[in-house]
Amino acid sequence: MKAMRSLYPMATLGVIVLIWGLSVWAFDVPAFVLPSPLAVGKAIVNNAAILIPALRYTLIEVVIGFTLSVLVGGAIAVAIVSSELLDRSVYPLLVALQIVPKVAIAPLFAIWFGFGMMPKVLMAFLIAFFPMVINTAMGLRGIEVSKLQLARSMGASKLQTFFKIRLPHAMPSIFTGLKLSITSAMIGAIVGEFIGSDEGVGRVLLIANGNLQTDLMFAAVVLLSLAGVILFLAIEAIERVVLHWHVSQRSRDMVVA
Repeated sequence: MKAMRSLYPMATLGVIVLIWGLSVWAFDVPAFVLPSPLAVGKAIVNNAAILIPALRYTLIEVVIGFTLSVLVGGAIAVAIVSSELLDRSVYPLLVALQIVPKVAIAPLFAIWFGFGMMPKVLMAFLIAFFPMVINTAMGLRGIEVSKLQLARSMGASKLQTFFKIRLPHAMPSIFTGLKLSITSAMIGAIVGEFIGSDEGVGRVLLIANGNLQTDLMFAAVVLLSLAGVILFLAIEAIERVVLHWHVSQRSRDMVVA
């Protein structure tokens, strides 16, 4: 059953690639407008010496920014849920920060921190931060009041209540935040590299765009997409191990539906 579910997106992707290749061939589309899938594959192989180090550099930014978003976002979510004062004073500021276009902030990071890795990590963190805070806070708040009252009546401390009741109940929502954050961190890192960088996949895309190397641009995007999918699936695999009971229940619900 799991194998069949995996085949659906693979088959869909295969159909998209087939239509793409046939369209380029049938309409004789110039390579600088839309390269064929074969040309993109050749570009990946021919430019592997450039693309692989660039992808490695970008992934380092993504992982660091994602890790920061998990640590800082999780801590702030716990603080917001634990304190009504922080909820009223900090949460609106977080919403306002999310509304601000991140592309407008990226040039400021370049001015303040230069063109090294730091501004890209901060952009990855900034974009990945909000989904982590929101989903963690929602999970911690979503527990039934009766369970908390029962824990208090049995003499459980706040710390025991948090780790034995609140946190386990919030884990599905937290993992949703993790999956959203890792993809957001990828976007943030690329946005930061577009503004100013001497390394990374964003730098490769800018150079390829300036030279009209469309096949190289597609190659970079394909590698980024594959890396993003792998990171997403890695977190999903951890979720299946940690929350096997929840994943099993969700799978049964999908079958019933």
